[in-house]
Amino acid sequence: MSMTMYYLLMGLCFLFLAGLPSRVIGEETKTKVACIGNSITYGLCTDNPETDSYPAQLQEMLGDTYEVGKFGKSGSTLLNLGHRPYMQQEEFRQAMNFTGDIAVIHLGINDTDPRNWPNYRDYFVRDYLALIDSCRAANPKVRILVCRLTPIFDRHPRFESSTRDWENQIQVAVENVARAAGVQLIDFHEPLYAYPGLLPDALHPNKEGLRRLARTVYSAITGDYGGLQLPMLYTDHMVLQRGIPLEISGTDNVGRQVTVSLGKQKMQAITDSNGRWSVRLKPLKATTGLTLRIADEEKELTCRNVAVGEVWLCSGQSNMEFRLEQSLTAAEDIPQADNDQIRFFDLKGRWPINNRAWPVAALDSVDRLKYYADAHWQLCTSEQAARFSAIGYYFGRMLQDSLQVPVGLICNAVGGSPTESWIDRSTLEHHLPGILCNWPKNDYVQPWVGERALINIKHRTHPLQRHPYDPCYLYESGILPLQHFRIKGVIWYQGESNAHNVELHEQLFTLLVNSWRTYWQQPEMPFYFVQLSSLNRPSWTWFRDSQRRLMQQLPHTGMVVSSDKGDSLNVHPRDKRPIGERLARWALYCDYGYDVLPSGPLFHSAQLEGNRVHLRFDYSQGLGISDGLAPRCFEVAEIDGLYYPAQAVIKDGEVFLWSDQVSCPAYVRYGWQPFTRANLVNEDGLPASTFRAEVLQP
Repeated sequence: MSMTMYYLLMGLCFLFLAGLPSRVIGEETKTKVACIGNSITYGLCTDNPETDSYPAQLQEMLGDTYEVGKFGKSGSTLLNLGHRPYMQQEEFRQAMNFTGDIAVIHLGINDTDPRNWPNYRDYFVRDYLALIDSCRAANPKVRILVCRLTPIFDRHPRFESSTRDWENQIQVAVENVARAAGVQLIDFHEPLYAYPGLLPDALHPNKEGLRRLARTVYSAITGDYGGLQLPMLYTDHMVLQRGIPLEISGTDNVGRQVTVSLGKQKMQAITDSNGRWSVRLKPLKATTGLTLRIADEEKELTCRNVAVGEVWLCSGQSNMEFRLEQSLTAAEDIPQADNDQIRFFDLKGRWPINNRAWPVAALDSVDRLKYYADAHWQLCTSEQAARFSAIGYYFGRMLQDSLQVPVGLICNAVGGSPTESWIDRSTLEHHLPGILCNWPKNDYVQPWVGERALINIKHRTHPLQRHPYDPCYLYESGILPLQHFRIKGVIWYQGESNAHNVELHEQLFTLLVNSWRTYWQQPEMPFYFVQLSSLNRPSWTWFRDSQRRLMQQLPHTGMVVSSDKGDSLNVHPRDKRPIGERLARWALYCDYGYDVLPSGPLFHSAQLEGNRVHLRFDYSQGLGISDGLAPRCFEVAEIDGLYYPAQAVIKDGEVFLWSDQVSCPAYVRYGWQPFTRANLVNEDGLPASTFRAEVLQP
């Protein structure tokens, strides 16, 4: 006899012995909901499982016309050969006797135990189908909902050794079960994954977390997803990306027909069982003055004065956040800023990340991923531009002037933010899980970053209080809410808060770029970034050179050199116009086909010729010096670490170096001072990057 048939007969036996309960209480017929699962269904680790469990909270949401039964067994496995098979527990018998009209099944968490998954994974789908068959035998008309697993966070003792990977495999198996059985799949993972504080022991949700699960089940059962809703970026004056198919999406109650109209296009969609709908519009040409209408049978949402053009995300830390009104040329540029072909979506933090403790109310909002204030698209006026990112504005102004199409700029930069706060959780869990542990006191985090966060959260009421500098936080609060809104690319100015560890940043920056490209499903999405400027901080020479090498390693990236605009005493140099325009050069050159120099001279090779070093550069047209003096800040060494100043001459777009103190140069470096006065430029006055390299021997 097969395992499936055995458990089906066992379930029928239980029903025969116990009999079927009536669905009629008084004169009112109730819909019965059986919640089947483990300790998470039971409500373990809450103050009162009888009132705090998700079935109890679901009962409150559904009301008196439903009867919710809780059949959670702590430690139980879905696997019938596991260490505590659910189908051998009393709770299984009770669930079958309950004969629910609806069965909600959440099992699989305990199957990640080393006693279970490694040995019996091949039985998982079959055993799950046996459980579903038992529910159907108890009530042939039962509606089955199977749940993707709730998250298991990095604090779990077996996370990296096994649980992380096995949980991912079980998620896939649960999805396969739903397809094989033809039942509804609901997601218990997504509602909690960005909220690790709701699972205090990394495994069991607290009451608030369980309320999120109850709301998920409520919506799945009733089809009530709150009516027609759009992502936050859909407002008047919005800019849509031109030239590509556009997915317009949102949520609505199940089964609703949603109509989307824009210009001459009109599309319809039906909301699916998870409350989602989407339509795909044909590529649009650059224009303004459109109206986007989205409606169902009860409600219409309208976005007026919609433009189609180029959309860029401006992100990073304080030098990207730095406002136009603070910049060196603000008095000249702000009065001339009015331009309705440029639009801003400016996400600003609700609380400054300064040297003060935040109130408890602020901490609660941060925990709920509500760090950013509400925003909407705004036309570029002098008043709005003054408060917008200076670099973002100058970048957008040059693009708009060159392309003569609308330009939309989304800014979500946060002062002081480290790279890791902008990377998605799954990426860090799989590639750098140590950075998630004991934050903000672990060795991965720059001390200043952790210390500032601890000051802000001084009044925290629980140990898992979140902060914008927390790894993943700004991704979860500032990227996920963008809802995959199509953009052309990213401009990025960040690194000051990771300059303490060059090697770590090389990993993090690569993860960041890949993370965002995966999120937007654009593997070649342009990502242009600013190299750290000049400042008297010892590690910055190494960091700048590392950024140069990262640009060479990562395709579809470009780096702006800013060392010539640095300030030896100020981490926020004020001359932002050249930096924004240098970023625009990369976009114009790489993405829009303009014949411009995208960069200053970038090191290509060093070759020893006699006792001289012959340097070649990319983007070296018109190679020269910026100040009319001799080339400076070149050094050579025979033994790495023992460098001596080198004399230099420029000839035919190349540089030749020598030093009387070094007879056989083996290493060369340029601009190797934290605050450098290096003066090599090309014909457009764009500066050469700091670099360090070995000299190729003849």
